[in-house]
Amino acid sequence: MLDWQMMFGKLALAAVIGAAIGFERETHGQAAGLRTNILVCVGSCLLMMLSLHMEALHRHLEMEQTVVRLDPARIASYAIASMGFLGAGAIITGKGTVRGLTTAASLWIVTGMGLAVGAGYIFPAVFSMAISLLILYGFRRIKAIFPRDEHTVLTLKYDKMDKPLDQVKKILNDYAVSVHFINYKVEFPSEAVTYRMRLQSKENRPWGQIVKKISESQGLKEITWEEGEVP
Repeated sequence: MLDWQMMFGKLALAAVIGAAIGFERETHGQAAGLRTNILVCVGSCLLMMLSLHMEALHRHLEMEQTVVRLDPARIASYAIASMGFLGAGAIITGKGTVRGLTTAASLWIVTGMGLAVGAGYIFPAVFSMAISLLILYGFRRIKAIFPRDEHTVLTLKYDKMDKPLDQVKKILNDYAVSVHFINYKVEFPSEAVTYRMRLQSKENRPWGQIVKKISESQGLKEITWEEGEVP
């Protein structure tokens, strides 16, 4: 009875640890959130307990009848390896950025914590949970203090040849937005001109104000703002 209570307690603790990590991901708007992390942590805990109890499951066999070679680490290692599939599914590759790496890493460490709980390393698992929550919650606020570089592509279409490109550059320069490259295209016979500009700036720039000022330039017919590739 005590063994069964210990098993149920390990699974319950694994569910709590997975829920703690998954709740942060859920509030951050990630698809792999509360339920996913709970299932991953409980599942890895169950696999670890199965690995440790493989010897007990085959203890009734007599040595004269058969030889059973056991490797308690094999199931646990495959649990970590299989987490690569879930991690890959959580990662989304955009045109210029990769998103979901933190969620993939959280699934990986949740698997490790579940294995630790299943092996009986309760305090290391709980301490790992505390460190993970500190990183996920605390470092999110620190990131706001140090904004990263952002790469975007601005496309402007004008209806005449005499285009206010200098005015656009001045507006971008006023907001500390660097222009790295400009593509130029002319359509005949309408003489419509399209500028495609690759920009670099910090991620906290007021893009609404920038677009509003650029839209006031004379002859502008169309404006497009999209994510750019990281050079």
